[in-house]
Amino acid sequence: MTEAPAILIVEDEPLISMMLEDFLDALGYRLAGCVDRVDDALDHVARGGFSAALLDVNLRDGETSWPVADALSDRGQPSCWQRAAAMTRCPNGMRMCPCSASLTRSTACATPSPRS
Repeated sequence: MTEAPAILIVEDEPLISMMLEDFLDALGYRLAGCVDRVDDALDHVARGGFSAALLDVNLRDGETSWPVADALSDRGQPSCWQRAAAMTRCPNGMRMCPCSASLTRSTACATPSPRS
């Protein structure tokens, strides 16, 4: 039997984190971890053991999860970003992909762009 893919959640709002955990469970995914700070997320990225990540772009105290997205991209792992305000562009090196459902006002999935 194949093990379900594991997903890392980076989200600073506890109720949203719990909702995402429930969604993942209902869809048959495993939770690799749920963190609310960039440092903790980067520790998870360094350890590996998950297939993709759901990232809240804007975290507490002005932190953004872009360093986590960069670290995931460097490892070739996909991520899905969400934020309350509309996203009009991706950071350099990321390619935006359509998502099937929007959990917030703006959700974008990214896969690493090939590096030259």
